Amino acid sequence: MARFQIGETIGPLVKPPVTQTQLVKYSGASGDFNPIHTVDEFAVEAGLGGVIAHGMLTMAFVGQMLTDTIRAQGEGDLRKFKIRFAGMVRPGDVITCEGRVTEVFDDGAMQRVTCDIWGQNQKGDKVVTGQAEFAAAV
Repeated sequence: MARFQIGETIGPLVKPPVTQTQLVKYSGASGDFNPIHTVDEFAVEAGLGGVIAHGMLTMAFVGQMLTDTIRAQGEGDLRKFKIRFAGMVRPGDVITCEGRVTEVFDDGAMQRVTCDIWGQNQKGDKVVTGQAEFAAAV
């Protein structure tokens, strides 16, 4: 298992295009039945130009990238995770999740890693940004 270094890139995790079916399923799983996520006409009427994905779904994509990174080290846990929603995600968007290590603290067999994290669409527009801290085996 490798040690993390300041400036190192985490990811990328490239998610398949967001689908309308995925948004309907996420509505059921999350309990968020706001029609801006599933009914195009409603989202247009609300001034959004069409259906948008749940912000928490996009956050979950970044969380998956983080947990995949930790799991690849064999052992560890996600300690802190905060996200700022920066843009809308629409059906058909491909979201790429990445991060960059900003701090590393060695603690014997574990490292505590702080990183900037983000998700961007296929146009390169960041749709979420944030920070995370995790512990990982070395």
